[in-house]
Amino acid sequence: MTETLSIRIDAETKNRLDALSKRSKRSKSFLAAEAIAVYVEAEEWQLGELHVGIAELESGQEVSHDKVSKWLGSWGKQRETKAPR
Repeated sequence: MTETLSIRIDAETKNRLDALSKRSKRSKSFLAAEAIAVYVEAEEWQLGELHVGIAELESGQEVSHDKVSKWLGSWGKQRETKAPR
């Protein structure tokens, strides 16, 4: 089931969407809906990860800057270390 959503976009973006629609042989609605779905999924993931990270910090699960720096400095070297926990 789909629903209608009206949005306002600037003229340049609309022109680009028109051109993309013609080149891809897809409707502007299809392209806009796909773009919104991808954006929403990415934002949900990012906000979810931020909340997990904040909860870990609040519960005392943290890794010091020094440990992370040492680990990153070992990347690509023969004795690359495992990620600190």
